[in-house]
Amino acid sequence: MMLTRLRDWALCIASPVLNAVSETFIRNHITRLPFPVHMLHGNRLTLDDDGRNIGPLKVLQGIQIVSRRLGGSGFPRFSTRAIARYLRRNRISAVLAEYGPTGVQLTKACSRLGIPLIVHFHGYDAYVNEVLKKHQQQYCELFEEAAAIVAVSRDMVQQLATLGATSEKIVYIPYGVDTELFGNTTPSKSPEHFVAVGRFVEKKSPHLTLLAFSKVLAACPDARLIMIGDGTLLNLCKQLAAAVGAAEAVEFTGFRDQAFVAETMQKSRAFVQHSVRALNGDSEGTPVAVIEAQAMGLPVVATAHAGIKDVVVDGKTGFLVQELDVDAMAEAMIAVIRDPALADRLGKAGRERVIANFSLPQSIQKLAQVIEDAVNT
Repeated sequence: MMLTRLRDWALCIASPVLNAVSETFIRNHITRLPFPVHMLHGNRLTLDDDGRNIGPLKVLQGIQIVSRRLGGSGFPRFSTRAIARYLRRNRISAVLAEYGPTGVQLTKACSRLGIPLIVHFHGYDAYVNEVLKKHQQQYCELFEEAAAIVAVSRDMVQQLATLGATSEKIVYIPYGVDTELFGNTTPSKSPEHFVAVGRFVEKKSPHLTLLAFSKVLAACPDARLIMIGDGTLLNLCKQLAAAVGAAEAVEFTGFRDQAFVAETMQKSRAFVQHSVRALNGDSEGTPVAVIEAQAMGLPVVATAHAGIKDVVVDGKTGFLVQELDVDAMAEAMIAVIRDPALADRLGKAGRERVIANFSLPQSIQKLAQVIEDAVNT
């Protein structure tokens, strides 16, 4: 369906952090949705596109002081009024809230003005126990008021339904990737290098990827692992690599941009990621790097976790193992080393699947249609 009246109204995208380096999916929403876009960001959503406070600074500071003295009750009411004035002043016709708690902050302002609110869940906001406990009642109100609730994986669709969202409002829209930047490669022509991309946090369990790789190294001493990203577990993983005798075979690059990621993938045999459900309940939505790897034509060795199952077809585009099963992960990694033709077949099928189902234009088009439908309803 073609979108209409793209210049007749404006969209406000609200996000806690503007231009967070790991949130390429939000940057894509800001730059690629076919509407005039205004931004609200910051902890209380009180900053506009240019980083200016949407309310008078002295008043904001005064309200913060009073709010602290009152146990935090004053600022939310002021914030709602300031947000409502901002939306009205900029003639906003729809609001896209990135993350559930952001949607909570916008519910009252949007309801007061009759502006449709689309809430895009991404991962932690649908799973972390503390977040769900804190926002339990607010999520119920959010699900009631929101025009649409976007989930990035089929597991998340089920989770949001369990939390109280109605099936009529939940829309499954997986992330999309740039299939030109992440172009085709031939894994069999690459050395025995594995690449992992993502934050060093518990749910991505880079330490378990390292343990699996140490077993690969024992069987295939020429294997190498490049780990791209940073986070709280980075130093621990460096220590672990040394402890298992893999320090010389593992490269920790820190955070790098998409161009570096694409270049590294192009020179690798396969992509690896051992995502798990964290002890605090945190879970992946759908890791973008998994889609990028398949777009590149790499086989993916990962866990059968959350949205990964939507993207990777076990035995056809890669291999899926159970969470915490490092032995099975190692076996799958060894298989794509010892059988380069297998790596090519899996990678080719993966790229075809991404082009058919997970391209960036497809994802943006689906989200844009949800937004327009909300405005026109």
